[in-house]
Amino acid sequence: MRHSTDAVRKTTDAGLKAAVHRARPLSRAGLLERMFTLAFSKLVYPQIWEDPVVDMKALEIGPGCQVIAIASGGCNVLSYLTADPAGVTAVDLNGAQIALGRLKICALQNLPDHETFFRFFGRADARANIGVYDQRLHALLDPATRAYWDQRRAFGRRRIGVFAHNVYRHGVLGHCVGAGHTLARLHGLDPSVVLRARTIEEQRALYRERLAPIFEKPFVRWLMKQPASLYGLGIPPTQYKALAADSPKGIADVLSQRLERLACEFDVADNYFAWQAFGRRYAPGPNPSLPPYLQKDNFEMVRNRSDRVRYIQRSFTEILRDSLRVSFDRYALLDAQDWMNDADLTSLWTEITRTARPGARVIFRTAADERLLPGRLPEGLLARWTYEEEASREFGLQDRSSIYGAFHLYVLKGA
Repeated sequence: MRHSTDAVRKTTDAGLKAAVHRARPLSRAGLLERMFTLAFSKLVYPQIWEDPVVDMKALEIGPGCQVIAIASGGCNVLSYLTADPAGVTAVDLNGAQIALGRLKICALQNLPDHETFFRFFGRADARANIGVYDQRLHALLDPATRAYWDQRRAFGRRRIGVFAHNVYRHGVLGHCVGAGHTLARLHGLDPSVVLRARTIEEQRALYRERLAPIFEKPFVRWLMKQPASLYGLGIPPTQYKALAADSPKGIADVLSQRLERLACEFDVADNYFAWQAFGRRYAPGPNPSLPPYLQKDNFEMVRNRSDRVRYIQRSFTEILRDSLRVSFDRYALLDAQDWMNDADLTSLWTEITRTARPGARVIFRTAADERLLPGRLPEGLLARWTYEEEASREFGLQDRSSIYGAFHLYVLKGA
């Protein structure tokens, strides 16, 4: 078991270093980069923070489509199955995210019903989940995934124990959100107050009166100026700079605008991202807002198609480089390109263009409200693609996660 976990960790470390490290180790930028990769080498995202409903609209996934996507928390990958693709390749540099995805696939294929699956991955806070893991999943997992979840952490507890204590409060993101709640309470504010609203008007009033003042606190404004304070959100130093440049008033103003949109632009009853941000869980009750893969009506469909997903721990570009020409129809890059320099972007889009089937569609998000690719890709390469500017802006407005500056859709020209 130790050998399996060591191998996964080494692969994770090597991939993150290649993706993030740009500056000299002893420079300020170099130290920030290495602090980020240290934080990002663990489980980061128990839940993905891109709206899979918007993804599926933009990608127009349908029967026969071969999809390749960054795995992250897996909510996107599994939700895409509701659109009936022929296959989904889920890629991630982080072995912990791969272990989470493979656990979900094993659970879909081997747990008896939606109730058991939802208790495990929806509520994710019952002691019975550990018994289910030991009795129904443990022996069926591949060795690396089993070793990851069986590994003992502080005080001798196995990693799988997080599913008895609300997995959404764990991972780097979960701890970061928890720290934000603690910071708010120390200033006499309560983020969960937004969830008590019955209308969007009430949401706006509660946010502005009871939560927005946190961004006026001197310590909070100082904290937001420290790039490391956002590592828990998965924002590396290069992405932090782009985010901070989105407002002349600085990073605190940008974050305030994004949080206000999350709290006020969508009905909280229909926005599970708001529940995770302000309540640190999915909504209680018989019909909560959920990612498509967790919804009861989709359970049998997702279960029956779960063998179409394959999880691979490598970089996106490497997977494409080893793939045949015209292999994929749909590409979901999340915000990974915010990490990349011009050479990395060119390598990635060279392989996307080589492997793209006629009519291929690529989606991604950026921290800043900006066009990422013009001026950075060779003109001849970018000219192979059409940027759907109006549709991109509309999809960005529909994204309930609300944390990104822009959504982008590119479509391959011609045949």
